[in-house]
Amino acid sequence: MSRHIDVLLLLALPASGKSEVRRYLANLSPEQCHEQFGIGQTVQLDDFPYVHIMRRISDELTARGREGLYFISPALPFRDPIDWLTLIELVNEDYRDLIAGRKPAPDAVAPWLFERLDTARARAGGEPALRTLPADLRREIAAALEPDASDLLAAKVAEVPDSLEGKTVVIEFARGGADGSPLPLPRPFGYRHSLAQLSPEILEKASILYMWVTPEESRRKNEARTDPDDPGSILHHGVPLAVMYGDYGCDDMQWLLDRSDQPNTVTMEGDGRIYHLPVGRFDNRVDRTTFIREDPAQWSADDVAALQAGLKEAFDPLVEDR
Repeated sequence: MSRHIDVLLLLALPASGKSEVRRYLANLSPEQCHEQFGIGQTVQLDDFPYVHIMRRISDELTARGREGLYFISPALPFRDPIDWLTLIELVNEDYRDLIAGRKPAPDAVAPWLFERLDTARARAGGEPALRTLPADLRREIAAALEPDASDLLAAKVAEVPDSLEGKTVVIEFARGGADGSPLPLPRPFGYRHSLAQLSPEILEKASILYMWVTPEESRRKNEARTDPDDPGSILHHGVPLAVMYGDYGCDDMQWLLDRSDQPNTVTMEGDGRIYHLPVGRFDNRVDRTTFIREDPAQWSADDVAALQAGLKEAFDPLVEDR
């Protein structure tokens, strides 16, 4: 193994164990990461904080008798599905900031974040939403969301290292389609379209770690992890049931693997180039990750050993040619 994985896309249905695996990897030393899994010390990106902000914006608007910009209600999916790709454009921007070592420090964070959301949506092919609000209402919503926006920025900046040398950037997101959907999933649903929206800088370096669970197990674990008092938490947020059936009732990872022209890869086309993204699959249909939510001092040796074995099996195809 000559070098480590530069970018690891951590993909799965909600509550499949993605965030738990991220937490576990972050607890390992750089030597353990490299020797056991072929990765560097992890730097982590996630699109969920942006989903949370979008929900907060919609909630603030509906509380004022207006329509939610991004969600009709807290229990329902995106008003405009193009926002699955808006999220990818935000991830692309976060990755560029990592590469450049940028640590934004706007005087007012919410207006800065609102502009990012509108710009990302336009790049994804949608219409900017927040610019349509009356200026006074936009300022009012921004004031209400300044604490949430500041938390998001603080977490984003905290992930920017002095250098990416020896690091692996882990990018987490979940995609899917409605329960019972025929494949291929239509744009913008599923991994096919979100992966294609990733920047060339990511695609040319990326490997995929896919956490394999059934939609039924995803729904069970989502209900089990949900803490209604902590809706912005990476580990404890809950996805509404209508979203679990409407957006995550199936996914297209196996469909992509079956149609790739190279084994154990997903084939993507973008900017006139063909990318073959290696895929390792972690079988979590029988839960091996929930224990990671506990304090590490409480992790049992048996649980850690089972997780290690599963991760090694999944990572082996990703590192064998390095």
